[in-house]
Amino acid sequence: MAHAFAFYLFAICVIAGGLFTVISRNPVHSVLWLILAFLSSAGLFVLLGAEFVAMLLVIVYVGAVAVLFLFVVMMLDVDFAELKAEMARYMPLALLIGVVILMQFAMAFGAWEANAAAEGLRANPVPDDLHNTQALGMILYDQYFLLFQLSGLILLVAMVGAIVLTLRHRADVKRQNVLAQMYRDPATAMELKDVKPGQGL
Repeated sequence: MAHAFAFYLFAICVIAGGLFTVISRNPVHSVLWLILAFLSSAGLFVLLGAEFVAMLLVIVYVGAVAVLFLFVVMMLDVDFAELKAEMARYMPLALLIGVVILMQFAMAFGAWEANAAAEGLRANPVPDDLHNTQALGMILYDQYFLLFQLSGLILLVAMVGAIVLTLRHRADVKRQNVLAQMYRDPATAMELKDVKPGQGL
């Protein structure tokens, strides 16, 4: 009874957190709702017996990503009224994409069938003498090692691509030229001024 109550409590918190993350008008409130969704998801993982995944979710997403979002949103001087005005222009396209995604979900769930062996696997997913963290490591680094490395490579390429696409060299920003500083000539870099007594520069 307590397990079912905890499951429904965490599940409702996840759904509410995700919903208010999207519909909140204040970006700071959206990040706070996102943190609630992450913490509730970690609670669901604990109920499933995956404590390692739950701690990763709390440490990585709540402790790093969500807090980083919060600091960035609070420190940047962003004109949210202008952003909302720009978003209103693309609202019909966004609604069309949302309807298409909902139709795809409906088709996927309509064709979904439960595996007959799923109930037995959920009852005893790993041997009793094997901890779930060790079992997760065996799966990632043994059975799916190549796929795990390929997913990391794809994320690396995506990160480099995002940096290249967003990198802009503005003319009004002074940048340090290390080679020019190293190869400068002291004879031309300095100029001596003969200042007379009582005369300013």
